[in-house]
Amino acid sequence: MIHSAADPVSSDWTIDRIPTLTGTTIIVTGANSGIGLEAARVFAAKGAHVVLAVRDENKGRDAAATLVGSTEVRHLDLADLTSVRTFAADWSGDIHALVNNAGVMVPPFGHTKDGFELQFGTNHLGHFALTNLLLPHITGRVVTVASSAHRSGTIDFDDLNWATRRYGAGAGAYEQSKLANLLFALELQRRLAASGSPVISTAAHPGMSATNLMSSNESPVMSVFAKVVVRLFAQDATTGATPTLFATTAPIPGGSYAGPGNRREMAGPPVLVGRSDAASDVVVAARLWAASEELTGVRFPTAQLKGI
Repeated sequence: MIHSAADPVSSDWTIDRIPTLTGTTIIVTGANSGIGLEAARVFAAKGAHVVLAVRDENKGRDAAATLVGSTEVRHLDLADLTSVRTFAADWSGDIHALVNNAGVMVPPFGHTKDGFELQFGTNHLGHFALTNLLLPHITGRVVTVASSAHRSGTIDFDDLNWATRRYGAGAGAYEQSKLANLLFALELQRRLAASGSPVISTAAHPGMSATNLMSSNESPVMSVFAKVVVRLFAQDATTGATPTLFATTAPIPGGSYAGPGNRREMAGPPVLVGRSDAASDVVVAARLWAASEELTGVRFPTAQLKGI
């Protein structure tokens, strides 16, 4: 089972504290590599049926073959709202946790199939639509993977998709998408609580972890810089996945944000961490939610939620 928020949790949390997950179903987006794959590995080993929701099904099947336990691979392209809607429409049965893990980081300027800036559209809007479409099936938690990069992010409601601003993939657009992740998690928790739903919304960030997240970056300078920084400071993807595992299974309250506890949240065992003032702004969170509904055409399904 996944713990309730009423249970105690210590500051020395490890994956050994995860209870049996037998009988649960957990969806992990972007689970074919990196943190998503390592989180899926632990979920499956603990007995959950893990759905790897991935853009490339061949890579997903290769990844699933490395896991021990019950797994399933389903196609999901978060940069295509038609794909998101198809994934949700094809779903039946309860979901005990949805882990919004997939993302892109500092790619060249581009757009999703629906015309959104690639990072905002994939990292935020794709997960926004997926979560709301799947909420009628969710019984436990929605976990959104953010980043400490949110601290330098801003939400420009006049130009969310970088149509007029000078594009800065790693100096603006990525940070905006990660701030949007936390604002989404915040407003989702408010709406769930207001509706009387037992489902909670949490968030996590992995710190500095060695993954292929920057594989979409085409800047030679950024690539070299990233490799040097990763080699000197990063923890491995297995350790980087622990805040996600913590946020999914530990007895923490809705609205919690987990991250590494050491080296300025770059590494170490997971703990509850703080967020920027901008990521705590309930007015901006509500405004972003309204804008996201308008852009995606997907709304919060109050009347269809489980347990109310």
